[in-house]
Order: sequence, then C-alpha cells, then structure tokens
Amino acid sequence: MSIPNEALQKLVQEIETQAITAQRDINVVKAALASKQRDVRILELTSTEVNHLSEDTNVYEGVGKMFMFAPIHGVQKHLESEITELKSDISNLNKKLHYLETTHKNSREHIDQIFKSRGR
Repeated sequence: MSIPNEALQKLVQEIETQAITAQRDINVVKAALASKQRDVRILELTSTEVNHLSEDTNVYEGVGKMFMFAPIHGVQKHLESEITELKSDISNLNKKLHYLETTHKNSREHIDQIFKSRGR
C-alpha cells in the first residue's frame, strides 16, 4: 500500500520545515553558548585577579554608570555565583544543542528514507 503523492508531499514539507527550524535554533544556541563561555572566561580572569589582591585593597563594583565600594569577599562571592550560574546555563544549552542536532539529523534521515522508498 502506498501513500498518495499529495500526502507524501505534505509530509516531506513538514519534515523539511522541522529540519530548517532545528538548524536555525542550532545556530542561535551555538551563538549563545559562545557568548556564555566568553563571559565565564572573563569572570574567571577577574576572579583570579581579585584573589591576588591583598585584603586591605579597595575594590569597586560597577553599578549602572557609577562604581561603588564593595568588600573584597563580597566581590569574590558575587563573581563565584555568576560563574556558577553561567556554567549551569552552559550545561543547559549543551543539552538543548544535543537535542536540536538529533532532531535535525532525524529529520534529514526521514526525508532521505522517503525519497529512497519512493524511488523503488
């Protein structure tokens, strides 16, 4: 029993749309991943620099367009919490990227399978 041409054509269009959407989302997630990884590197460098400072050094944190004095321990805790949060975001983005890549691969395989079975 074979599938009518119209139904087959509609199915291929739906799968193709899903593949295109997955590819677009993959590019967005990769850009977000690169951005978050860059932010983590910057925060880790800043944290390393702050750790090398002596306890009596004045440290200032940016707040909007101004800088406010902050205790060095508070700055270190703030940097560590931001790094932890970003690493969690990176982990979630990696999971999403894996899902999208699998979806895209499966969509392409289904399209190929349809064309191969139709050619018989």
